[in-house]
This record gives sequence, C-alpha cells and structure tokens, in this order.
Amino acid sequence: MTHNGEETAAARRPQIQEVTELRLPPDGPRPQAPQGDRSTPPGEEAPGRPHGSGTSTGAADLPQDGGTPPGADAPDLPHDRSQAILEAAKQIGALLKRAGHPFALAGSVAVYAHGGSRYLQHDADFCVLPGDADAVAATLREAGLAVRTPPEDWLLKTTCQGQNVDIIFALAHEPVTKDMLERAHVLPVDSVLMPVLCPTDLIRSLISAFSEHYCDFGSVLPVARAVREKVDWDVIRDTCGDQPMPAAFLFLLERLDVIAPREQRT
Repeated sequence: MTHNGEETAAARRPQIQEVTELRLPPDGPRPQAPQGDRSTPPGEEAPGRPHGSGTSTGAADLPQDGGTPPGADAPDLPHDRSQAILEAAKQIGALLKRAGHPFALAGSVAVYAHGGSRYLQHDADFCVLPGDADAVAATLREAGLAVRTPPEDWLLKTTCQGQNVDIIFALAHEPVTKDMLERAHVLPVDSVLMPVLCPTDLIRSLISAFSEHYCDFGSVLPVARAVREKVDWDVIRDTCGDQPMPAAFLFLLERLDVIAPREQRT
C-alpha cells in the first residue's frame, strides 16, 4: 500500500471487460410502453380511447352485440387502428359498389375523405336507403360477413377486417333519402373511390343529434373546423338552427371565429 492509498484503490477497482460483440435479445414480445405514454399528436384522441379519458379502458375496442374482437378474423390487419378502419371502409364500399346499392360513406371516415383528421375512432359508417336495408344485408352475408340487428331500429351492424361497421338508414331520427345520397361527393377513400356524404349533410346530421342527454360539442368542433369552407351554413341554420342544442353549437362556432354570424355573411 502506498502512502496515499492509490495502490489499494487500484486493487479494488473492478476490471472492465472488453465487449467483442453485441448480443441482441431473442425475438419475442417487445416491452410495452408506459401506460401514460401517448404517441397521438397533441389535441387528438388516441384511436379506440374513450373521448376525454386519460387512459384507455379497452371498452371502446370491443365490438358491440357479440361481434368478433378487432383483429381476430383478420391476421393481416394493420397495427394502426385508423388504417384498419380505413381498410374496413374500403372493403364494404367496394362490396356496395359492385352490388349497385345507393349509399354514402358517413361518420369519421367521411370527415377524413373531406380533408379532416386521419385519427379515426370506433367504426366506419355507411348510409343506405331504408328500403334497401334488407338487400344490403343480403349482399354483406353473401360476402361472408355476419350482419347483426341491434336494439336500435335505424341501423344494422357488421364486422369487417376486425372493425365495427354500421349500416345506417336514419340520421338524427330522419330517414336517409335519395336526395341525400345524390348530393354525396365521389371521393377517394385511401385510393378507393366511393360516394361520401356531402359536408353540409354531414354537419347537419352531427349537430341535429345533440340533445339534453347527449351534447358533446368537443367531438364535433374539430369536424366543423375541418370542413367549414365546404359547408352551406345558411342551410344548416334554416334546417336545424331553431333547435336549442344546434343553435348553441352554432353560437359557439361564431364566438370561436369558425364561422361568421349570419348577418355578416355576404
């Protein structure tokens, strides 16, 4: 031992082994991200996560009415939930087109087709005429898809590519009409052309559904922002602006400068 203890310190210092090769872990499940981690851009709800909740409960990922869990019938399903919903919409749209059924894409996928957010939630929605509901159901069954009749008497449900799909024949308690389907815009939906509900009908269907029991302005506000230049707001005001909840939403849009007050419109 030296006087200052350097020899003792050197003797106790652990030996560093030279790394000659990099050892990778065997293939297997990768570690899960922490529960609080979110890869969704700020301001967007993660697909499948209940709106406004801090963490996913998993309930929104489960199909209703005893359907197949997402991904169970589609081994090649994309890991991206939004892309999976788009794939389901493309397949159903192609089936309806080949069968010659009048229809229009609705819901969040329709918003995406009109230039809105790609972060989709829950399901894909299609509007059909009430009188065509049975024929549409038969077309889906012939393609091998199970069609379910929920308690609600204004839609049918199926599962495609592991995702829920709603076949709707009434929007906001109003039957889907031939005029509504004729107003639809033919747009590409992730490379597949199909009729898409026009922005005015899309917004009207969303805000007409507001009631004292359901009034989620937060979910419709980004939709209104995304398509505001394509909507005939005078038609919206004339058709549902006298109802309390839609009128309140229109007032909110004015205060947020999303739309101009009616008297200032030229």
